[in-house]
Formats: sequence, structure tokens, C-alpha cells
Amino acid sequence: MYLPIIAITMGDAAGVGPEVVMKSLGTADLYQRCRPVVIGDAGRLREAGALVGSRLTVHVITDVDQAKFEAGTVDCIDLGLIPAGHPFGQLSALCGHAAYCYIERAVQLAMAQRIDAICTAPLNKEALHAGGHLFPGHTEMLAQLTGTPEVSMMLVAPKLRVIHVTTHIGLLDAIRKIEPGLVGRTIDRGYQTLVRSGIGNPRIGVCGINPHAGENGLFGCGEEEEKIIPAVKAQQALGRSVEGPLPADTLFYRAARGDFDLVVAMYHDQGHGPVKVMGLEAGVNITVGLPVIRTSVDHGTAFDIAGKGIADEGSMLEALRQAIGLATRRA
Repeated sequence: MYLPIIAITMGDAAGVGPEVVMKSLGTADLYQRCRPVVIGDAGRLREAGALVGSRLTVHVITDVDQAKFEAGTVDCIDLGLIPAGHPFGQLSALCGHAAYCYIERAVQLAMAQRIDAICTAPLNKEALHAGGHLFPGHTEMLAQLTGTPEVSMMLVAPKLRVIHVTTHIGLLDAIRKIEPGLVGRTIDRGYQTLVRSGIGNPRIGVCGINPHAGENGLFGCGEEEEKIIPAVKAQQALGRSVEGPLPADTLFYRAARGDFDLVVAMYHDQGHGPVKVMGLEAGVNITVGLPVIRTSVDHGTAFDIAGKGIADEGSMLEALRQAIGLATRRA
């Protein structure tokens, strides 16, 4: 059985990323399912390991070929950017820059087909900007680094999957940006991802923009008819099980009970809110449309608890599981 090589980026070194990475790599059966390698700072991983009571050994490497891929050992491509004793829980331009560098190295390996997937620990957007990298987040950064003109964010929680037509822009800008072509491409990216993950002919529910999906023109200015319905009809013409626009206030409930395999949300908070209510600790963020598989935890750097050794690794383990499944099927 093929074991995919998963590059785990350490995220913001001042946050909980190093801790959840060390906790996750101590999971007994992980090395039976994949070959993980961390891109980050070995010294920081050792500090985090001490905080969480880990017995893992950190093995410093400069290239994937040097990795041992053995349980009990954390292979780390060490960029050496974080000084010993750098404080946890404090915003730092240094950590923001380092987080960018970890992603950059992972993308280089992915584009050279040296790894099968990227799994990212959280970064801090303010620190990222302070470090000179003006991206709204991982999704946009990965799109630029891979030369991908358009990607989608998919969030996966227990009993719920959501893909977003727009993400990190203001609500008024999001409504202006939504148009049938973008909605259709988003539905298609979600459809293709679910098919690759083993779901045949997935059932897709598409949110409206306005309350009650416009209520036949009662609410809004015809946004559903202009921006969403043409895309839904085009997908249906391909024989796909796509329904909408539907009222968001009931669609997420219906999806969680099993009526739909995927919800298409029109803007950031429409999709993020329900997913995080359903399972923040086990949520996963998947960037759809990249030339490489990328999954991530669905939580932030948690500066308030960073350095205390109490961060929950559940989301990181689920992100690794999703990366393994997608990478194995692609192989």
C-alpha cells in the first residue's frame, strides 16, 4: 500500500501549531498510514515537545530524502528561523515571516512532486502582515505561490461539508463579486473533490444570498435569479444532483442530517458559522483547486493558551486524515 508523504508546516511558532504537531505525531498508528515530515524549526518543536510531555525525538534534515519516517521520530526540515526561548502567545513579525517561509518551502517540494500533500498548522494574519507578507490567509498565499488563478475554501466538520464562493472580503464586496460563472466553478470544484474522495454523484445544496433565498423576489434585488440560478441550472444540465438556491437557515440543518453531501455558501460567515458550531475541534480546512492537496486545522493560533501544553490536536489529526485520504486516492 502506498504511504503518501505529507508535509506538515509548523505555522506561527508563537501559537499552538508546534504543540499540536508534536501531539499529533505521537499518535500510534499515524506512521502506518502516511510518511509525515515537518517543515519548521527543530528547536521550537523540541520546546513544544517538552511542554506537552512528548517523548518523540526530533530528527533534523535538510531534504525529504533524509527522513526516517519512523514512529517515535519527528523528521523536521529545519529552517532555523526561531531563536531559542522565543515567547509563546505573543504576536511577532519574526514568527509571521517564518510561517510564510514554511509554506513557501512546502510549495516548492509539492511543485517538484517530492511530497503528496501539505497539511498546515495555523498562522496569525496580523503576524503574517507584520512580517511583510500581505495575504488574507493560507488560501490566498497558496494560490499565489502555486500560480493558481482561482481556488475555493472547503470546510469539513462532523456531518457537514461547506465550500465557499467568496471568503476573505467584506459582505458588500462579496455580493458584488458573486456571479454565475464563479458560482458554477465553485460547485464544480466541490463536486470534483467529493468524487475524488470516494463519494459518487454527491448531493449538493446551494445557499441563497438573501433571507429565505429571496422568497421569490420579496427580499433583495433579484440576486438569486441573476447570480445563482443560472449556475445551478448549468450544473443540473450536466446530470449532477445540485439543488438551490435554498434558504441558508434550514439548508445547513438539512445537510447535517444527511440530505446533502456538500453545501455551497455564498460568503465567509454564512459557511464558517455553522461549521464551527458543528465541530471546531475536529474541523478541517481544505483548499480546493490547487495543483497539490492542502488541508489545515480549522482553528487559529490560540495565543491565549499557546505555550501551556493544553492545545487540542483533534483538528490536526483530522486534517492529516483528510490529506492521507485525498493523496492516496490521487496516487
